[in-house]
Amino acid sequence: MDFLDTRDRAALLASLGEQTFDVAVIGGGVTGAGVARDAAMRGLTVALVEAQDFASGTSSRSTKLIHGGLRYLAQGDLALVREAASERKAVHAIAPHLAVETPVVIGAHSIGEIAKLRAGLWLYERLGGVPPEHAHRQWSKRDLAEREPTLRSDGLAGAVVYPEFMTNDARLTLANVVDAARHGAVVANYARVERFVVEGDRAVAVEVAEQAPGRGDRVRLSARVIVNAAGPWVDQVRALEAIDATPRLALSRGIHVVVARDRAPVQATLILPAGGGRTIFVIPKGTATYIGTTDMFYGAPETWPPVTAEDVDYLLGAVNAQLNIEPLARTEVIAAWSGLRPLVSQPGKGSTEISRRDEVWTGPAGVITVAGGKLTAYRRMAERVTDKVVAALGRKADACRTARERLPGGEATPSAVLAELSRIGVSETDARRLLGLYGALAPQLTGGVAAEAAHAVLHEGALTLEDYWIRRSGRAWFDPDGGVAALEPAASAMAPLLGWAPERTAREIAACRARSASDLAFADGASSSVPYEMAAQSS
Repeated sequence: MDFLDTRDRAALLASLGEQTFDVAVIGGGVTGAGVARDAAMRGLTVALVEAQDFASGTSSRSTKLIHGGLRYLAQGDLALVREAASERKAVHAIAPHLAVETPVVIGAHSIGEIAKLRAGLWLYERLGGVPPEHAHRQWSKRDLAEREPTLRSDGLAGAVVYPEFMTNDARLTLANVVDAARHGAVVANYARVERFVVEGDRAVAVEVAEQAPGRGDRVRLSARVIVNAAGPWVDQVRALEAIDATPRLALSRGIHVVVARDRAPVQATLILPAGGGRTIFVIPKGTATYIGTTDMFYGAPETWPPVTAEDVDYLLGAVNAQLNIEPLARTEVIAAWSGLRPLVSQPGKGSTEISRRDEVWTGPAGVITVAGGKLTAYRRMAERVTDKVVAALGRKADACRTARERLPGGEATPSAVLAELSRIGVSETDARRLLGLYGALAPQLTGGVAAEAAHAVLHEGALTLEDYWIRRSGRAWFDPDGGVAALEPAASAMAPLLGWAPERTAREIAACRARSASDLAFADGASSSVPYEMAAQSS
């Protein structure tokens, strides 16, 4: 099927218990979704379960770039750079609407620094097989002043510019989920794994508990192979397999803030130094500009890690010091998000030093676990995991096709979609937003909030207002008012489709308003007297 409707919860949960699947995937982030898609396309029977909504954790809280990890050259991790750079091409090929080219500008203080950057980019381009038309360029100081006037050029000798790709991480995850279902996978959000069933020395099933409001169904999901792709919750799932399992993750918290585009009117994506050897991104997106990210060790996983005043001061301080703007204040932040990176622990290393490589290992009851990695390389990570699943099954399966077959929405070229949207009178700003959400389907979804919210329920598995507001539409983070104006019309469109009484509709709206208020609570906090670098080291 080319749509995902998860409203009939009884039938959906029952379908998880009707057969023994070849593989059950725990975790509906981009890695788990990628494994489910790959395995289903290879002809395996697949179940995918997610405790909350698809992409509700790390996979909707990234910097939203499909990029090659240029900074990993400095760490000498050429294999990681090569894979990430080459995977950019794969994601762009299968989802051109979800990998939109954006120029990246890095200012340099001397001719020697420019030469060093160009040498690194030359190697980066060769490792990733970057075609000549996408090679980096050098800007003089005059070029920089003319093309990126918002960036303070005093003290700069010029810049280097190279292309990367902007994505919508939640939509990329959802596209993989929908395509997995199209290839026969049974997928369920709001379905939490609470127990492993072990027979002999093998995990043969998991007990799944319904998490959708108003229901308490449980089902035994049987599978020949189980994959743990639970992101920041990987260690918690591993403890269900073996209670004495040694934790393997080091969680790192990353923060992003959003301001109005006219307050930080950058033309391209900027990489700015932020002290302590770190850099941050300043990225234009429609009527907004977003800024990130931080990188601090964090404790136990949680769905909504806090956005602190110290985080925001760190990001805004770096921007205020280097852009030709009136200083941004906390009160001007219209939205913010915080996410956790599930890094594989490397004792003795700081959060910025830990490798972003993924690791795959098999637990004592045969559960295959994947952790670490980068959004950019999700498809290749999923391929490696699926290879292990096939080997564990001990039988022949179809070859991996995920790098060749397009994801839903990628059937038409972005230029063709934009041309059709222009023909029917959609503004360029709105057209680019719709393209980044729906790709080839965008011309069918020009009816505003109500049309998008109904589509989210009927075709994209949305069960709560938050599902639409944050992950299906991105309005919570990129609308000029932080998406508040969209709440009531979206809830009104979703209510009859989901059987909400007026009281439930009001609760859904109130919950989203509370979410926004919580994420912006830092605005009333006192300024930090502790430098961010020191705070990071003491975490």
